[in-house]
Amino acid sequence: MTSQLRVIEGGAVLLEPVTADPWEFQAECVEAFVASWRARGFSPVTVENDIGLLERTLTALGRPAWDVTPEDIDRVVGDLALAGRAASTRREYVQIFKGFHRFLQVRKAVEIEVGFGVRMVCPVDEFNASRHVGDDSPAQLPPSTPERVAEFFDFLKSRIATARK
Repeated sequence: MTSQLRVIEGGAVLLEPVTADPWEFQAECVEAFVASWRARGFSPVTVENDIGLLERTLTALGRPAWDVTPEDIDRVVGDLALAGRAASTRREYVQIFKGFHRFLQVRKAVEIEVGFGVRMVCPVDEFNASRHVGDDSPAQLPPSTPERVAEFFDFLKSRIATARK
């Protein structure tokens, strides 16, 4: 049986980034990341807010996303805490960076490794990733009284009686 495989010239993935300038390449990656939000149907307000947050995060980190270390994440989160930023704000900075970094891993890792000599490893780890618990968490509120719980279930029972589905 003869081989059915053959080499096809060209390729689906560019082996080198469009530019050798890391800041210019990162800006192009941010544009592609934002385009993916729009393609997924994110609202224009969400996109605008998240672009600003991503830009502030990348500026605070001070280096291309693929060069960021866990210590850089710690520094930025620590600086935000010292500046009095809420736990939810610090969490947003980490989450937006983590999402962008994941985008780079999935879509741009080959170009980054070839062009900048960096293998993509996310610097957000179990020690600097924020859990969704903080000073602003409702868990800090006292539990509902038995009377309040009874009112809630009475309300639900009345709604169920008139529900169509």
